[in-house]
Amino acid sequence: IAAAALEVFAERGFSAARLEDVAARAGVSKGTVYLYFDSKEELLKSVVRESLLPNLAEAERLAREFSGPTPELLTRLLTQIGTVISGTKIGAIPKIIISEAGNFPDLARFYLREVIRRGFRLFGAVLQRGIARGEFRAVDVPNALRVLASAMLFLAVWKHAMEPNDTQRLDTEAFLRAYVDVVLRGIAVDKA
Repeated sequence: IAAAALEVFAERGFSAARLEDVAARAGVSKGTVYLYFDSKEELLKSVVRESLLPNLAEAERLAREFSGPTPELLTRLLTQIGTVISGTKIGAIPKIIISEAGNFPDLARFYLREVIRRGFRLFGAVLQRGIARGEFRAVDVPNALRVLASAMLFLAVWKHAMEPNDTQRLDTEAFLRAYVDVVLRGIAVDKA
């Protein structure tokens, strides 16, 4: 049901999606959906937990176990997350949350708590690791995190809202290479 909901939400948006559509996509009755989920909001929370959070857990595992240089770790994490955002329907979730935050503030608070803050902890620890090891210069970590997130939000919005209406496709690999290059040069230790 959650997989079907992700497809329907990605295609139609949250407000326009109907539980009947989700049930039909999942091959179950609408009543079956209500057996598992009290509301469409609870279904979206389940979609986030089942599709997005495992990717975040994998990124956390990589960061914990990685023993190489921090710039390489940051490159791998940003590329991994960017690839998921741009290449799967999971990337539609941030766009959905942004577009529906005013109408469904509980969903925005849920996403902030379960995804954004958790992601900020992960990337904050990576930045702090690089600073402590002398691989990155001392930066304003809280605001650097927002800068890191801004490009990922652009990617999500572009791939799942703008690009379907454009004749030109974004070369995601080139975008991610440029993004990582700008980030790493921006936090590199001054050589002077």
